[in-house]
Amino acid sequence: MYVLDANVFIGAYRGYYSFEVAPSFWNALVKLADDSKICSIDRIQQEIITSKDDPDQLQEWTSENFRDYFEKTDALDVLQIYAEIQQWANNSSQFTDAAKDEFARNADAWLIAYAKAKGYTLVTHEVYNPQSKKRILIPVVCEAFGIDYVNTFEMLKELQVKF
Repeated sequence: MYVLDANVFIGAYRGYYSFEVAPSFWNALVKLADDSKICSIDRIQQEIITSKDDPDQLQEWTSENFRDYFEKTDALDVLQIYAEIQQWANNSSQFTDAAKDEFARNADAWLIAYAKAKGYTLVTHEVYNPQSKKRILIPVVCEAFGIDYVNTFEMLKELQVKF
C-alpha cells in the first residue's frame, strides 16, 4: 500500500499529468484507491483544499473522486509516532528553527507517521538531501525512521500501471 503526499497530486495537476493531457492518470489513481493500493491522509486533503481561495480543478476532482481515500490520522498509533517524529525534529541541531516550525505546521510529519504506523510506502517528489537545514525533507525523516519512500513514477512502475 502506498500513501501519497500532496505534491503527487499538485505536481501532476500543474504539469506532466494535467486533467486535459492525461485523464487516464487520474482514472488510474481512483482505480488504485478502489483496489486498496493507494490512499492519502486527511491532512493532505486539507492542504489541497486550502491551497487557494478559489476552488480549482484539482480541489474539485479531489472532492468528487478521491475524498473517500483520505484516511484519518487520529488513531493512537499514528499519534504516538507523530509525537516521536516531532521530538526527533525538535531535538535535531541540524535544522533551523524556521524549518522546525514549518514541519510542525504542515502535513508532512502526519504523513510520515501514518506511513510508519501502517507499514505503507510513502510517495513524494521530495528528494533525499541529508544536508538540508532550512527544510525538514520527507525522505530524510523516512530514512531516520526506516520508512520506504518512492516517487510517483516508481510507484506507477511498481504497480504496473499503463496508460
